[in-house]
Amino acid sequence: MDRAAEMSAFVRAVETGSFSAAARELRLTPSALSKLVTRLEDRLGSRLLQRTTRRLQMTPEGEAFFNRARPILTAMDEAEAEVTASGKTPRGLLRLQCGFAFGMHQLAPGIPHFLERYPEIELDVRINDQPPALVEDNIDLAIRIGALDESSMVARRICNLERVICAAPTYLERYGTPRTPDDLQQHNCLWVTSLPALRRWPFDTDDGIRVVHISGNMVANNAEMVLQLALAGVGITRLTDVMVGAALRRGDLVPVLGNWHHVEPVPLYATYPSGRHLAPKVRAMVDFLVDEFGHRPWRSP
Repeated sequence: MDRAAEMSAFVRAVETGSFSAAARELRLTPSALSKLVTRLEDRLGSRLLQRTTRRLQMTPEGEAFFNRARPILTAMDEAEAEVTASGKTPRGLLRLQCGFAFGMHQLAPGIPHFLERYPEIELDVRINDQPPALVEDNIDLAIRIGALDESSMVARRICNLERVICAAPTYLERYGTPRTPDDLQQHNCLWVTSLPALRRWPFDTDDGIRVVHISGNMVANNAEMVLQLALAGVGITRLTDVMVGAALRRGDLVPVLGNWHHVEPVPLYATYPSGRHLAPKVRAMVDFLVDEFGHRPWRSP
């Protein structure tokens, strides 16, 4: 228990930037908190913090210890919160942010199931492709696509998405179906300009992965716009399966170069701020997202 108290005192002092602020959060006096940090440093035999009148600054040893200690404390808090919350009914306002593609094509159809399961939860859903500052924006939970780098977040993987190269049958009937990656140079290809890397399409070859730089006469800064253009027969596109899954099942789009395309899994996460307690309403949504979408229903035949 002494080790946990010392670790908690140090981590909260770093996070808040001062002993006094950390002491208030932990309901200690500043002197008591300072003694805990000093005792930790004495036990480790290393100075962890440089103390000045203006601020606290971590030493290299302090930074290394902080990066190890913080997730340990988070895991402890979550374990306690999960047991404590297990007997409580999820209720209250849940503020959730999600990107446009997953939000409109998958989350929106799934929300009625969630509200039916948890009638005492109210949802405030914010559709935005920009990563939120969870604490500053007062967001309880965010659904994120791609790699994460924020150390202040807790993330649970929902599933992996995949991108699919596809086109409308009307386009292929008019211009033919590409049989090799080289054939794309003779086709109109559509991409999202806000993600320049998606103009480079990867393919598996005998010599390894080959990247083809596609081109076309129409682009847009929004993936939904590109999807609608593809459905209208304007060209070939490469979008995530959460967007094109329904159109593929209906036959409005068909896969192209599936035997060549190099699949790049894109992780989908439920993220929330690290803290002392995980509210039952947040836990309910995280579990729902994994149960509802973990098996990637949009890829079902």
